[in-house]
Amino acid sequence: MAISLPFLSRRASPPLLGIDLSSSCVKVVELVAGQKLPVRLQRYAIEAIERGAISDGNVENPEQVAEALGRALRRMGTRTREAALALPTSAVITKRITLPAGLGEEDYEIQVEAEASQYVPFAIDEVNLDFQVLGMAGASTEDVDVLLAAARKEKVEDRVAVVEMCGLRATVMDVESHAARLALEHVTAMLPNEGQGQVIAVFDIGSTMTTVAVVLNGQTIFEREQVFGGQQLTQDLVRLYGLTPEEAEVKKKTGDLPETFRSDVLQPFVDQGAAEVMRALQFFFTSTPYARVDRIYLAGGSSVVSGLLEEIAERAQVPTELISPFQGMELAQGVREKQLRVDAPGLLTACGLALRRFDA
Repeated sequence: MAISLPFLSRRASPPLLGIDLSSSCVKVVELVAGQKLPVRLQRYAIEAIERGAISDGNVENPEQVAEALGRALRRMGTRTREAALALPTSAVITKRITLPAGLGEEDYEIQVEAEASQYVPFAIDEVNLDFQVLGMAGASTEDVDVLLAAARKEKVEDRVAVVEMCGLRATVMDVESHAARLALEHVTAMLPNEGQGQVIAVFDIGSTMTTVAVVLNGQTIFEREQVFGGQQLTQDLVRLYGLTPEEAEVKKKTGDLPETFRSDVLQPFVDQGAAEVMRALQFFFTSTPYARVDRIYLAGGSSVVSGLLEEIAERAQVPTELISPFQGMELAQGVREKQLRVDAPGLLTACGLALRRFDA
């Protein structure tokens, strides 16, 4: 277990960079201890990567990803060399098991490895294993619940190779959904009564996928992925206006588009995005005992598309807002607040990774 997995990660030695490798860009966040508040956003950067360099969560071209990460690090001007990374949730197998209480660390490792062979569809020497003792198993005083996590070594090694090409050292390997949840916990801690009793839905709208997580009292009670993201908007621009994908991405950001863009492209995209959110909520209501959602947060780089927030709020009739994982944090002098408001929803996972520095 050279590299620890998920929430199972041990406390990281500060300072630490949170690095999120997505299909469209590299996102880096550096958090430090604040002076008036516990945490300060020291610096961050987002750099686009070549199309196809990361596909379906797999690092297909490590050199191109490392090149984008290198650009981000140079823009940030950071001297921090320790990094926290994350694997896609789909790349990690987790299982809750019961083991005897009172074992030592090495004994638990042996027991977990033996148990893992029943649940992991690969040879044990092909995976990285980790575990976390969750606590006593129900009313039993002789057993404990243990969460084991396993991921193919190649998945871990591909990400480690990227940061090592940039002179960094990977000290934490997390799971994207758990890193995002840690950042969400930071946000919900500022709600009345720290959000206790509220059913909170988070829609992370990325380039190709929308990940839905519904949380109650810090526990995830529903998760789902849907094929919808900002790449669809790009493809529509390419199809209707004869642009290259690269040109379409630039024009999405600059707004240099024909007058018909709003009616021909943007509104259909917004309508579909809102419909996808409503479909996910309906699936949540019909597949769980819950009949309400109290708050909706939108995350991901595509969540800031003009009109999407308002359309979702109108249809869901639930308080809806773009999430900023940096609420309640100090901002370093070099951080531009106006730009951060645009970028923050897409930095949920990177922020959660950087927050591992402050884990107890």
